[in-house]
Amino acid sequence: MVKISVLQHAPSSHLPMRRGDPTPTSRNLDPSMHPFSKARERKRALNAAKLERIFAQPFVAALEGHIDAVEVLAKKPESLTAVASGSWDGEIILHDLARRTQLLRFNGAHKGKVSGLCWADEERLLSCGVDRTVKLWRATDAESSSEPLSVFPGKTVFNSIDHHRTDPLFATASNSVLIWDETKSAPISDLTFPTSTETITSVRFNLSEPSVLASIGTDRTFTLYDIRTGKAERRTIMQMRNNSLSWSPTFPTSVLLASEDHNLYTFDIRSMASPTQIYKAHVAAVMSCDWSPTGLEFVSGSWDRTVRIWKEGVGRSPEVYHTKRMQRVLSTVFTSDARFVVSGSDDGNVRIWKAKAHEKLGIITARERAAIEYRDTLKERWKHDAEVGKVQRSRHVPKPVYKAAELKRTMLEAQRVKEERRRKHTRAGASVPKAEKKKVVIAEQS
Repeated sequence: MVKISVLQHAPSSHLPMRRGDPTPTSRNLDPSMHPFSKARERKRALNAAKLERIFAQPFVAALEGHIDAVEVLAKKPESLTAVASGSWDGEIILHDLARRTQLLRFNGAHKGKVSGLCWADEERLLSCGVDRTVKLWRATDAESSSEPLSVFPGKTVFNSIDHHRTDPLFATASNSVLIWDETKSAPISDLTFPTSTETITSVRFNLSEPSVLASIGTDRTFTLYDIRTGKAERRTIMQMRNNSLSWSPTFPTSVLLASEDHNLYTFDIRSMASPTQIYKAHVAAVMSCDWSPTGLEFVSGSWDRTVRIWKEGVGRSPEVYHTKRMQRVLSTVFTSDARFVVSGSDDGNVRIWKAKAHEKLGIITARERAAIEYRDTLKERWKHDAEVGKVQRSRHVPKPVYKAAELKRTMLEAQRVKEERRRKHTRAGASVPKAEKKKVVIAEQS
């Protein structure tokens, strides 16, 4: 009896799984058959990293209409394309990002600058300004009335506004934190901390627990309130004042702060003694910040005229966007699909950027998608290689930003050397080095 060996192959391993998928390739993974496979793979990873930088074109479009600085942006809930902007010229414009057109325009919405903007629901928009009023607008395509639905007069200039997620309540920031009911013309509660003397610059409701409210002020404070008890629960005093705050959409206790000291900080509100992460790259005050809907990235805009996109937990080497004409960035926001970033600057333009600079816009075939995923896998696998990592991290920035970063590095190095020398010439144990995270918060009050 003769034994015959027969080669059998399953057809499924040689045919596409679905119509339109690329045909599977058969490979012999025996290392002795491919002595140069590692070298070839590294070269492909390096080429993929270089191609990513070559095709990095983040700028999409500039939306005109304002004649003064754009300080506030607010994306419409449950919409991927609608974003409202408020300017120092007192006008509010509702933009369609996909068509790059204006859906609505409220001329002379406020006397003086619009300092706060938020959506009450799908059809109504709340705005506040330095004219000491809060106005409720109907923002639908069908009706574009220039008259507000309601006007809420205040006693002082308003700096920020935010609406409760479910109830007809909203909070405003001025000399105090006030809670308003949409059906009443006067505030229903004052949440200000008893010993507070600052001007509140921003307020935000927690996305998961709407009764929790956070604020930042000019006296370097970050304060937490509970609208159910009607009072401030806890206050943290930091080294320098914050210009913006944003709650994480995926981790309810995490809050992001944009500081005057050029850094961004993430805090866990359960323990405010020190930040969970410090993000360093800007060379001027950070004016705005906003989380991606995925909670994996966030965007920041700064006085140094750049927009930067950070990965959560990675405190350096962010993606940096800039143009020759763009001036100081005052507001930034992620779109609801996490694919685009919108920025407003004091040159009066609202700009649209890609969240991933090298991403191709338009239709991508299955074959292209497979090639993109393969290149991404290669870059991730070889990111620790010196040459591949250098190409991935390299970013060209404007000359003033580069020079400012160089000067900042020199100053920080001189400060470090000075502290080392002081420690060296003092009694042992008299000068204990302090961790960078421990220097951020000065005191906590409750």
